[in-house]
Amino acid sequence: MTCIFLLATPSAFAGIKDDRYDGNLFVVYAGNGSLVPPKVKLAQSLKEHKPTFLFFYVDDSKDCKQYAIVVSQVQAFYGKVAEIIPVDVDTIPVKASYEPTEVGYYYTSGVPQVVVFDKSGKVVLNKKGQVPYEEIDDSFRNVFDLLPREKAPVLKQRSFNEFSSELSK
Repeated sequence: MTCIFLLATPSAFAGIKDDRYDGNLFVVYAGNGSLVPPKVKLAQSLKEHKPTFLFFYVDDSKDCKQYAIVVSQVQAFYGKVAEIIPVDVDTIPVKASYEPTEVGYYYTSGVPQVVVFDKSGKVVLNKKGQVPYEEIDDSFRNVFDLLPREKAPVLKQRSFNEFSSELSK
């Protein structure tokens, strides 16, 4: 009887194309659990005058699930020189008002939302929706005074997780 009950019980169905919760979206869909929890808070990042990328999300949004890959890509290119701070909007405390050093100050009731700060703490990009990586890259290029993408050489990441046939028999 127990076997019949277990077989008849439907398993949880969630995927990248639906709004069902199935775990942290960075771990499940971007393969990057290093983003959560964030290493620093916004106040600390602003105090240290470090360029910052805020990403507002919820784990049960198909748009956020699909966009997690882009956030991981931002971390791959800018994670050593900028703070990447993903913020689950469900964790923002409900208050009447927020200070400019609190993430709730920048949240505009929609996900996904990205906010990019320069070294002085000025917002240089604040957009809702699936903002293309290129637009975020352009913002960081301005912050770091890098060449525009059309004048810069194409950067390619080296694969770090390759199988080496020399180690196997």
